[in-house]
Amino acid sequence: MAVRWLCSLFGKPFDGGKRMDHGGPQHQQQHPMEQQQQSYHQQHPAMMRLYEVQKEVQCLGPQVCTFSGLQNDRDYKRLERELTRLLLDVDQVDTEGKPELQGARKRAAQEVEGLLRYLEENGTHPSRVAIEDLSNEARQLVDDRVVAPQRSGGVAEINDELVDALQEIILRLTQVKTEGRVPLRKARYRALTRLCAVQDVVEGRTQQQTLSLPLSGETHEAVNRINLVMVKVSVARSQLVALLMGLSGRDSCAHLSRILTEMQVDLDALDVSGNAAIRNYRKQVVEEINGLLKHLDLEGEGDETRRYDLGQNNSIREIEAVRAHISHLREGVLRHCVMGDVSFRPKAELQSLLTHLDQVDTAKNPCIREARRRAVVEVQAIITFLDLREALSRRQPGPSEHPAHRSVWLVLGSLSDLQAQALGFDGKRVDKSYILLEELLTKQLLALDAVDPQGDETTKMARKQAVKFAQNILNYLDMKTDEWEY
Repeated sequence: MAVRWLCSLFGKPFDGGKRMDHGGPQHQQQHPMEQQQQSYHQQHPAMMRLYEVQKEVQCLGPQVCTFSGLQNDRDYKRLERELTRLLLDVDQVDTEGKPELQGARKRAAQEVEGLLRYLEENGTHPSRVAIEDLSNEARQLVDDRVVAPQRSGGVAEINDELVDALQEIILRLTQVKTEGRVPLRKARYRALTRLCAVQDVVEGRTQQQTLSLPLSGETHEAVNRINLVMVKVSVARSQLVALLMGLSGRDSCAHLSRILTEMQVDLDALDVSGNAAIRNYRKQVVEEINGLLKHLDLEGEGDETRRYDLGQNNSIREIEAVRAHISHLREGVLRHCVMGDVSFRPKAELQSLLTHLDQVDTAKNPCIREARRRAVVEVQAIITFLDLREALSRRQPGPSEHPAHRSVWLVLGSLSDLQAQALGFDGKRVDKSYILLEELLTKQLLALDAVDPQGDETTKMARKQAVKFAQNILNYLDMKTDEWEY
């Protein structure tokens, strides 16, 4: 059941199963007897009970449509319990065998059953399970490397390897399909925001370790107090990571926020006038505390549609506008190529699009970064296609050209035609045209593999570039058909 249809039910009064469109036949003048019969049915105890059920459905519907948890979550069980109760209430409505009341009861039951199905589908959806599995994988990683060592009195193992492992999980999260479902988008967004926050905190710690801090206590009497705050900040950092990943136990964001704020107050009270080095030291510690505080507002993150529905994000809209321009240029390039015209070379325009994309603000959002990367790949694919076409048109082989070098150029000519097909492809991986195109590209790679440079360095370099070109076409084709969504 589509989420738009479900959400469109809420806010509409229950009409006993008779949906009326303005201007439709229901608005024609009714016979007085029909009006009296309809009024009787609307005031019937059974219909009044169905009205009450509809009011409760209107209250529960938005909660179901935005619930992003799993079947074992407390809110899931609550919603399931209340909807099941409503379904039993509807089933117990006595219609006295009247067709109008029976129809109204049936439609009321269908609305409640639809919500129950939607709730179950999202709570058990493979993508929702994938999001939870990735979240658990990240949680275990952070627990092993950061939280557990700190809890046992040791030192958290924070290094570039941990940062890379977190980034790899983030990229896998961005590739989880949501099918446009609000609950799945919300679940993925919440998982990503927390994991990106942890990554930001961890990277901040990695950078801090490179500083020549803390200063010696002999420098100034305030240094020892700042050093003590530094130790507390290190503990707070691990506590924040635990909070973000759900490993905090009894701790809360409010409690940690108070601790960090108290640290700021202590630092503000220090007299470090007249010593620039101490002032800078205190400033760096304050900035690190502020960096931790900004991540403590994630409890309600993702509750607003504009946050997790990236289709409403200004950066995504900007990227989509660029992609529309790219599509227009790509169609023009392919159209001129069919006519044999190589003079149409909008490279300056394409380069300006790359510059534009580079300036798009991603706000460290991995989904927006991936959307921008894909748009960049689309532009680069057109540019490389135009460059090869131009090189092929200008090519004038001499009689002394090495036979192996000529073979490489023959393959490049075939690859140029295949890339034109890849640029114009608009299908799925199961399509015969995709399978055929993939096979033809693989054959060209095999043909290049069979070329023997016979020690000719120019041929070696040309073959290497041709292999890379063929692999880029295959990667581009994969990207176009992997059904990724932001």
